[in-house]
Amino acid sequence: MKGLLTQVRSYERSVQLLMVNQFTINLGFYMLMPYLAAHLSGTLGLAGWIVGLVLGVRNFSQQGMFLVGGTLADRLGYKPMIVAGCVLRTLGFATLGLVDSLPALLAASAATGLAGALFNPAVRAYLAAEAGERRVEAFALFNVFYQAGILLGPLIGMVLTGVDFRVTCLVAAGIFAVLSVVQIRALPARRAEDAKQRESDGGEGVLAQWRGILANRPFLLFSVAMIGSYVLSFQVYLALPLEVRRLGGDGNFGTGVVAVLFAVSGLSTILGQTRVTAWCKARYEPGQALVRGLAAMGVAFVPLLLATAVPVPEAGVGLWLLAVAPPTLAALLLAIGTMIAYPFEMDTIVRLSGDRLVATHYGLYNTICGLGITAGNLGTGAALDAARAAGMPALPWIALMMLGLACAVALYGLHRTGRLAARPASEPLAASV
Repeated sequence: MKGLLTQVRSYERSVQLLMVNQFTINLGFYMLMPYLAAHLSGTLGLAGWIVGLVLGVRNFSQQGMFLVGGTLADRLGYKPMIVAGCVLRTLGFATLGLVDSLPALLAASAATGLAGALFNPAVRAYLAAEAGERRVEAFALFNVFYQAGILLGPLIGMVLTGVDFRVTCLVAAGIFAVLSVVQIRALPARRAEDAKQRESDGGEGVLAQWRGILANRPFLLFSVAMIGSYVLSFQVYLALPLEVRRLGGDGNFGTGVVAVLFAVSGLSTILGQTRVTAWCKARYEPGQALVRGLAAMGVAFVPLLLATAVPVPEAGVGLWLLAVAPPTLAALLLAIGTMIAYPFEMDTIVRLSGDRLVATHYGLYNTICGLGITAGNLGTGAALDAARAAGMPALPWIALMMLGLACAVALYGLHRTGRLAARPASEPLAASV
């Protein structure tokens, strides 16, 4: 822990604040969101389709507006978008705890999603700009704070929701309100260097900028290849818990094992991220690290695949081990794969942008990967249903393993052909490779 704090202190104050901000953002978000569906269906008694609609509006407003949020950050500056996102989420979370009408719930849900679309690209672009040549190490530390918020948020939310979900909403809103004030007072203003150049040149239209980014073929190919990493990492929340509950049931045992999966994923990242990044950076080029990260994520499903060859005991220690060991090992391997890939992934986006319109590139990247997650989860759900119907429990694990390996092969091809190399900063965005 001392080494981690020493690394954090080695960066500028703005970078330190961005890392603490991201921890606080995830803390507030994850103390509320895991319990929102239960509040809507239980306390408010809403129908299942309405619950799905409210949650879907949040996801759609965030994924659909990432590109706009990134564009605004590049044009108006990073700090205004970060502050605006936090203020909007303050209002959205407070509203979720105070209203029960469908229109108000939909508006609050949309506000919480839009908030993420505003500050996520801005935070990453700001961090990349401030960290400079130490981007990879900075994003490794950033991921530690990111995962710490995900790990602690649900635990605090569980305690608060045990009192009243409205208390959870108001506490989460209070956290974002305090964060907004801190950032207004302490976060230095920062604009993209190319924004200043565009102003001196008379500016460039938004549509022209978007066309230029869409013509950046290496960036688009990289974005599509990386979809698999997000689909696979999301299985800690989808396929792995479903497998645990299939074997261990929906009682306290199943709930406890699912909690272990989340703990393994979060703690391994907190304890190992900086070491893994330093080890990889000393041995591999960024493209090689990305290939290995995706391959590790694909291999993560091998324990579950092998477990399908073992007869399922009716009860006892054998059933307990089968329900715990393969999913936990899979969660650990997914975390390791993410630790390998994530810092180099964030750095590659900056390099492929040529250090121009970095927030806009992050915004489009998030949108592409978000749409990929939706499609991937639909495919995973279909594979799980087909596996049960056909009596082929290995099917979903084979599909997920092949997805990881296919994405690793795609990244290997991009690396070998030089498409992951940095674009010259002076190269026009409209040029394609």
